[in-house]
Amino acid sequence: MIKKIHLNANWQAFLTLYFFFFYFSGITHILLQVTDSTIFVGLRQAIYMSLLWVIPALLIPNKTKLISSVIGIILWFTSLVSLGYFCIYQQEFSQSVIFIIFESNPAESYEFIAQYFKWWMLPVFVVHTIVSFLLWRQVKPTFIPFNRALFISLFILIFLFGIPVLKNYVIKKAQWSDVVYKIEKSLQPAQPWQLIIGYLHYREQLATMEAMLEKNKSLPPVKNLKDKYGDLNSTMVLVIGESTNRQHMSLYGYKRPTTPRLDAMKNELSVFKNAFSSRPSTIESLEQILTFADQENPDLYLTKPTLMNIMNQAGYKTFWITNQQTITKRNTMLTNFSKQMDVQFYMNNSSAQNSRQYDENVLEPLQKSLNDSAHKKFIVVHLLGTHMKYKYRYPDDFAKFNSSEGLNKELNQKKIDVINSYDNAVFYNDYIVTSIKKMMEAKQERSFMAYLSDHGEDVYDTPPHDFLGRNEGKPTLSMYATPLIMWASPAWQQSSNVNLNINLNMPYSLSNFIHTWFDVAGLSFDDLVIKKSIVNSAFKQSPILIGDPNGNAGLKMLKTETK
Repeated sequence: MIKKIHLNANWQAFLTLYFFFFYFSGITHILLQVTDSTIFVGLRQAIYMSLLWVIPALLIPNKTKLISSVIGIILWFTSLVSLGYFCIYQQEFSQSVIFIIFESNPAESYEFIAQYFKWWMLPVFVVHTIVSFLLWRQVKPTFIPFNRALFISLFILIFLFGIPVLKNYVIKKAQWSDVVYKIEKSLQPAQPWQLIIGYLHYREQLATMEAMLEKNKSLPPVKNLKDKYGDLNSTMVLVIGESTNRQHMSLYGYKRPTTPRLDAMKNELSVFKNAFSSRPSTIESLEQILTFADQENPDLYLTKPTLMNIMNQAGYKTFWITNQQTITKRNTMLTNFSKQMDVQFYMNNSSAQNSRQYDENVLEPLQKSLNDSAHKKFIVVHLLGTHMKYKYRYPDDFAKFNSSEGLNKELNQKKIDVINSYDNAVFYNDYIVTSIKKMMEAKQERSFMAYLSDHGEDVYDTPPHDFLGRNEGKPTLSMYATPLIMWASPAWQQSSNVNLNINLNMPYSLSNFIHTWFDVAGLSFDDLVIKKSIVNSAFKQSPILIGDPNGNAGLKMLKTETK
């Protein structure tokens, strides 16, 4: 009986010690879950990675109080940053925040950091500190045999690091650098790694981005650039959507009224019925949409000027407004594109893409950009659109669809719920896109807007209705069917001889979009190929090529028949 009580006491001491360490990482993640601000992954990793700090106290139990106090102070200090950031923004602190702070000038950085220090945060920090201290008071040594403590410690290390190495490096044959990166990402939700690894990843991605920018700066400008409308004021806005399948837009014939605002103004719009992305992923698709690269020449984005470079060369003041994550390993190319512009607005500093970050964030900086005094303005607005998880893409006020009405009768309730969330995201996206158009319209200037999506998404659309998402190895029409919509103000129409409605039904690959854009803009230069512009009478339809141009499977021709 005495031995059993002693064993239970040791386990109680172990759990108390663990909970003390977990508290610093867990408090913010629990708040994120309670407010439904993001997915569960961060909390899960905080639960796992907090085990790491138990090891020193297990192996040196007579120093438990000292060890826990030293580690606790470090965790407490870093947790103040993440807790404070949550209090202000209801988001998880991330390397994107670090990027914003360090990439701003000192005055902007001070203004950004100053937002943490609200008067009501002092009592929050005081309560947080008191709870930390009370938990530390409960910490006691865990006296178990050293060999058992060593076994438990090794088990924790194998669980946290050994299994990921075995899974990714040994079984999946991944590069060692990728394995290390994944482990670092697993550590990052826990304190103090959120700051340490966030900063290291920021520096790593910054170096990559700066190398890209240096290479971009060395590219020669386009030759023989001419501007047909050079003496006229011009505002051109390119709205880039995300994961939006036009087959879920009532503007394109979808049974549900997901785009009522666009439907109401369709007579003012040029709606291209058969536009397709070439790749079903953001970076690879935009590398072609925003540059001269295409499926047959996928590396031209490295050797030719980008759309952004040429707009700068043509004398436009350029703006990049994004609600996508800023500088991450995956999004470094997007940040590189943004830094080719004169002005940047980074509106999304979330750690995870699957968190609540609504696209209305872009409207205020868009208004500032539209109000800029420059005579020629080019603005890119990059939305989160209908990116997974769909329920995080729209506010509750836009939860219009909640039944099976208008859906395939073969679908189960789980799939119906997912489709409803996606259609609600499309419904909200309709509000954002039309809001942008109305803001431009209100200026009563010579202005033009194009809206497209980087790629589509299969939301149980394709029989047997059992696939969700995108898979380049098993392509479906839904993954590539994107909206392409254009609008021109009366002043633009009066001064332009481009007919936006000339080829509305023609199949068109967005990999040729750069040629259409400059044709509309009235810019000409040696690399422009007019037959690739869908708004030109010389347009020549070409096959819609999909697939990884550098992959073993080669390119495929997309069957473009819509439902």
